[in-house]
Amino acid sequence: MWEMFHFSPGIERDGPIPIGQGDGNALRIVGKQEDAMIPNYDIGPEPEAISPEILGLLTRCETATIGHWRLWGFCAPAIRPILPRKRVAGTAVTLALPGPCSTLLHYAMDRIRPGDILLIDRLGDRRHACWGGGVTCAFKAAGGVAAVIDGACTDEAEIAQSDLPVWCRGVSAVTTRQYGLGGRLNRPISVGGAVVQPGDAVLCDSSGVLVLPPDEAESEARRALAFQEQGKAVEAGLARGDSLPELSGATARVEEALRAAAREKAALSGGPR
Repeated sequence: MWEMFHFSPGIERDGPIPIGQGDGNALRIVGKQEDAMIPNYDIGPEPEAISPEILGLLTRCETATIGHWRLWGFCAPAIRPILPRKRVAGTAVTLALPGPCSTLLHYAMDRIRPGDILLIDRLGDRRHACWGGGVTCAFKAAGGVAAVIDGACTDEAEIAQSDLPVWCRGVSAVTTRQYGLGGRLNRPISVGGAVVQPGDAVLCDSSGVLVLPPDEAESEARRALAFQEQGKAVEAGLARGDSLPELSGATARVEEALRAAAREKAALSGGPR
């Protein structure tokens, strides 16, 4: 579904129109045309793409594997995939998009490169869906591999039919429009509590979204792959009947704590240690 477009060339008003009233141009016109505020667009340079070799390594990794030791760079768990069982890695293109406006999102479509993942900071908005079937079609045609939205999307069925991986906070029937309110493209943003820089490496799967600085992506990927191989050996042992608490060390930790508590109790009671 395509969102509505509202343009207001050459229109003059005697005063501001309250939001939600008038002819749909309320957010574009305040006072006379010559008094209107110029929208603030902050456009950064295109980021350097992550190498295909590193992206190839990352796509073999699970976000939850890296989550065994890394505590930062993960987007909030509320940002969930529209399509299950998808894993994709790419270069971060960042967008900060205000409330009901998707003007800069449309502008960005002509600046998407093959292998890019678009991450969208909705600046706190949870009501307006900026991403739908039309944007999905344009983004996929440009070579984009995934989108991560800290807010809502719409047209879930069309997104699923396109097979484009999208992560978001949920689905909304209320869409954005072309209000020209400004925004930031390829500048630092926050998505689900994670700071995202243009050009970061991004890994998305059914467990979540992970953002990595480019100079850490390869080492983290190789560590994850080694960890996953070790995990396969452990799972094979468990399937044969090995004890999970013995392998993980849980038995030793709990029993040592019980012995320490017994020693402390004996000492307080004046008994033998």
